[in-house]
Amino acid sequence: MQKTLIFLYGIVAYVVFLASFLYAIGFVANLWVPKTIDSGETSGITESIIINLLLLSVFAIQHSIMARPGFKKKWTKIINPAMERSTFVLLTSLILFLIFWQWRPMTEVVWNIEGETYVLIINILFWLGWAIVLLSTFMINHFHLFGLDQVFNKLRSQPPTGLKFKEHFFYKFVRHPIMTGFIIAFWAEARMTTGHLLFAAVTTIYVIVAVKYLEERDLRNELGDAYVDYQKRVPMLIPFLKFGKSKKSAEVPN
Repeated sequence: MQKTLIFLYGIVAYVVFLASFLYAIGFVANLWVPKTIDSGETSGITESIIINLLLLSVFAIQHSIMARPGFKKKWTKIINPAMERSTFVLLTSLILFLIFWQWRPMTEVVWNIEGETYVLIINILFWLGWAIVLLSTFMINHFHLFGLDQVFNKLRSQPPTGLKFKEHFFYKFVRHPIMTGFIIAFWAEARMTTGHLLFAAVTTIYVIVAVKYLEERDLRNELGDAYVDYQKRVPMLIPFLKFGKSKKSAEVPN
């Protein structure tokens, strides 16, 4: 019964993740969903900035703390280790929904690119960014990344499979293609508002800081010389550029 419940918990967490991922696309693109980055209840500019920064900070704090090995070691003494990744995914997804719900639109236009060709190129970049995000998860292990592999192995009474260091496809060009994809998707906007600009700028800064100073440190500690060599050969976020060079690197789940 316990194994079945853990498995069902993992399935629920994954479904919530899928919902948050799809909603995020509509939220950023101002498409389909009832509440987008440029729609909904408005507030004064100062109040909007404070609320939006607080929302993004909640995401950054939760994601950064729960992804660290030291936290995981203590956390898995409280919950079943097979549930650890699913819990991380579930809480991250719920915080995303909180952001979508409480985000304060700031609709002053910063730039407005016109012309069918230019808009088409920007739209292609937007969808390319999301495609890079999704495809990159499968180039490592999508189901392990989002907790399904762990709960399924628990159901079968199999030991955790873990992840092996691999350099598949996008990972030959950048160490963190998932983050590269997000950055492309967030910035590819023909009609950029101040709210969207705030969202893109803050998330980009967070990605660079978190990856460079937290994730890569953990991955070097875990993978050792193989990752030091990988870092020397492959840039962090921008293909063909040694942007964010350090002694650490990786794109595997925390």
